[in-house]
Amino acid sequence: MHIPTLIERKRDGGSLSEDEVRFLIAEFTGERMPDYQMSALAMAIYFQGMSADETASLTFAMLESGEKMIHPEGAPRIVDKHSTGGIGDKTSLVLAPLLACDDLWVPMISGRGLGITGGTLDKLESIPGFSVSVSREKALRQLEKIGVVMMGQTSDICPADKKLYALRDVTATVPSQPLIVASIMSKKLAESLDVLVLDVKFGSGAFMKTREEAASLGSAMQAVGSAMSVETKVLYHSMDEPLGRSVGNMLEVVEAIEVLEGRGPSDLREMTLDLAAEVSLADRDQLERWLDDGTARAKLDELVECQGGRTDDLSRLESVHVAPVIRDINAHESGKILKFDADTVGRASLALGAGRSRAGEPIDFSVGFDRLAKVGDVIAAGDVVARVHAASESAAEEGSKNILEGLQCES
Repeated sequence: MHIPTLIERKRDGGSLSEDEVRFLIAEFTGERMPDYQMSALAMAIYFQGMSADETASLTFAMLESGEKMIHPEGAPRIVDKHSTGGIGDKTSLVLAPLLACDDLWVPMISGRGLGITGGTLDKLESIPGFSVSVSREKALRQLEKIGVVMMGQTSDICPADKKLYALRDVTATVPSQPLIVASIMSKKLAESLDVLVLDVKFGSGAFMKTREEAASLGSAMQAVGSAMSVETKVLYHSMDEPLGRSVGNMLEVVEAIEVLEGRGPSDLREMTLDLAAEVSLADRDQLERWLDDGTARAKLDELVECQGGRTDDLSRLESVHVAPVIRDINAHESGKILKFDADTVGRASLALGAGRSRAGEPIDFSVGFDRLAKVGDVIAAGDVVARVHAASESAAEEGSKNILEGLQCES
């Protein structure tokens, strides 16, 4: 098989066979296909799409590029959740410890930020000492001990996806449905789950802009999950405004901890409970009690301790990561907020340094926005609608200007 010929065929709208897809993934994983060729193929897929059969072939080829978790016989119900990405979406940080309170096993393999959306791994690494590099063997031991692990892909779990994931982030191919399906489902299938709930976002701050696009993506992922005998459920959520009131790695961890302590924004709490209810054995009332009585927060402490983090720092993260410039952003107009555009907020956060423009680039845990106003709030000119955390005065000024461009009020 000739790699340029296969890229050319996909560029021109042709189809790739299962054997051809397997060949391409094997060559890429084995470093016989350079990044520039895979980037070209990813862009061809972005523009031309893939059929359901091609998408399934890509998913399974990426899954088979590495090893799967093997759970012991008699293990508890094994569950997980995945979000297609949204601005301020830190539900995984709340959901994973909450589900572990239900005597479930939650082997959550997560990723880093993609495009304008933050990554769970980047957020976790804002906790001093927390290691997301966990071997399969250690992950299984940790599941037996506390019921939850939050980790990155190991070198032997879906290595093809790990390489392609980094390329997509910096080649403007993140929103491709086939690439999203294959990336998400290969990792989740490698966890050997019983049940998976998918949180599919749509709107200005999501990769899928319309409910119809989201439904197409959700159906595609559900089909792949069913083909692998994993009970796969799908919930759809609008991402036209940020979730919660914080965007930025450390700031989102702080907000997630608030929810785990029975506080925090109501929209974040309710979305987490909606997702948990889809896979848990306990009813919603019990899930709420675990958030309110400290049980879920205690499980987070166990998780952090098991993965090398310093639990004493959890309650003071804002003093661990302090941006050089922190200042209020004041509204220029009065009225009821009709729109606080998630895409605008996400791009402003990325510009501050909360995300990456190149693969492997470091990020700044301290920067972002908090105290975000919400759609429906009634404000007066001069009221605080957000607070910016920036590395410099000029970055704070630019961030404040950018974020206000996404704010619309009805006078």
